[in-house]
Amino acid sequence: MREINYINSDEQTFSMLCHLSALAGYIIPFAHIIGPLIVWQTKKTIYPEVDRQGKEALNFQISITLWAIVSAIFVIIVIGLFALIALGVLHLVLTIVASVKSNNGERFKYPLTIDFIR
Repeated sequence: MREINYINSDEQTFSMLCHLSALAGYIIPFAHIIGPLIVWQTKKTIYPEVDRQGKEALNFQISITLWAIVSAIFVIIVIGLFALIALGVLHLVLTIVASVKSNNGERFKYPLTIDFIR
C-alpha cells in the first residue's frame, strides 16, 4: 500500500530536487553530496518533507560513497569491479525512482543506507 502525503507543489519540487541534484555527481566530483546538501540546507526549515527527504538523500549519497570506496579496494581481487558497476547502476536507478516518488508526494526510503544524519 502506498503512503501518500498531502504536501504542496513547492514542497514536492524541492523534495524531488534533493534527490535529483545528486546526479550532478556524474559531472562534477562530490556534487552528488554537495547538491542535496545545498537544497536540504536552504529549504529544510520551510518544508518538513524536504527536511525528511533531504536527510534520506544525503544518507544514501554518503553511504553509496562509502560502498564505492570499499568496492574500489576490492578491485584488486576483481570482484570490486563488478561491485562498482552494480553500485553505479543502483545509484542511478534509485536516485531516479526516489525523485519520481518525491515529486508524486510519496516518501522514499533507500535500501543499503546508513543513517548518518537523523
